[in-house]
Amino acid sequence: MDRALRADADRIVRGAIEAVLPERAVRRALEDFAPGGGKTILVAVGKAAWRMAKAAVDALGAVDGGIVITKYGHGMGQIPGLTCYEAGHPVPDENGFAATEKALALVSGLTARDRVLFLLSGGGSALFEKPLIPAGELQEITDRLLAGGADIAEINTVRKRLSAVKGGRFALACAPARVFTVALSDVLGDRPDTIASGPACADSSTCAEARAVAEKYALRLSARARALLDVETPKELTNARTVVTGSVGQLCAAAAAECRALGYEPVVLTDKLCGQAREAGRFLADTLRSHAGSDGSDKCLAFIAGGETVVRVTGRGMGGRNQELALAAAPGIAGLSGAAVFSVGSDGTDGPTDAAGGYVDGDTMDALHAAGLDAADALRDNDTYHALKAAGGLIVTGPTGTNVNDVAVALLRKQ
Repeated sequence: MDRALRADADRIVRGAIEAVLPERAVRRALEDFAPGGGKTILVAVGKAAWRMAKAAVDALGAVDGGIVITKYGHGMGQIPGLTCYEAGHPVPDENGFAATEKALALVSGLTARDRVLFLLSGGGSALFEKPLIPAGELQEITDRLLAGGADIAEINTVRKRLSAVKGGRFALACAPARVFTVALSDVLGDRPDTIASGPACADSSTCAEARAVAEKYALRLSARARALLDVETPKELTNARTVVTGSVGQLCAAAAAECRALGYEPVVLTDKLCGQAREAGRFLADTLRSHAGSDGSDKCLAFIAGGETVVRVTGRGMGGRNQELALAAAPGIAGLSGAAVFSVGSDGTDGPTDAAGGYVDGDTMDALHAAGLDAADALRDNDTYHALKAAGGLIVTGPTGTNVNDVAVALLRKQ
């Protein structure tokens, strides 16, 4: 492993994530929050929920009650005046259902003078849920969409219609109180009705689109679920306003600033990266190959891509989209001096693993061979976690308290 390149990668990851932690974004958004003279109830949902809620309470001084629902391991202690719950992600579980019921009870019976401060971040689709079908069926549908490589917009288009809180229905439950939503975006294009399935936002997706997703991924639906796909979501909400703050664009800009500080000339390729993770990894490897020594200059280069790729699950291994992106790049830069590709999820978790993502460089393929492993076999079995672990390529940050998509970086240090 190129230890100097790995040190640069770790610094870029650390600096980029620190720049998009939610405290500053929440404080900025609350400049537009106007209490109505009645109660202020706080509901925070998502992987960044704890830090967002803490920032809001610190900024407001106090609230008249509230609840935090976040992923297991993402809570950081008690917050005065709030009750904190942890629940399942990416597949919803009974703890999430129970916490959502408590949130609905908290906002029931409010008046037009009351306000609901709704803090929303990625992961909220799984964490904030009151299913209109049996929980087992909802979990099976979610699993099938994830395994099939469905993107977040497709998944949410279906889930909105199977839920009593998604697609604007939570805002209806809060009425006549007004709902002020502060959302950290983890979706391409920062569409408010897509972030965490838009619980307090009028929904632009249609029943026809939901049926098309169900057909595309051959979902096995009960008669009840199939009927719900034909029930339209709210298209207009008069008691709700959403402010989107924090995005993958900011994550990419922060990564570029760290690269520049380390002496690389950064190029942000896109903040809308999508498609198959392994194809994105191969593209970044090809980009490094094409620039290695091609222009005769001694510039150190950094190519940055932000967004959210998908993994088509064909094997039984363990990993995540960022680990798959990184490992897929390894063959393309094998033996290339001064080259590295790494990718991380800004929330600190990549798939059902304890890693945020993965790192590879020109020495990774040799390290895998020395360990008796083959990159192609690992990718075929979706077992990128164990392959990268053997090569020293896992990036582990722990839960970060934010969630604004992923960032992938390809470094080329000229000798």
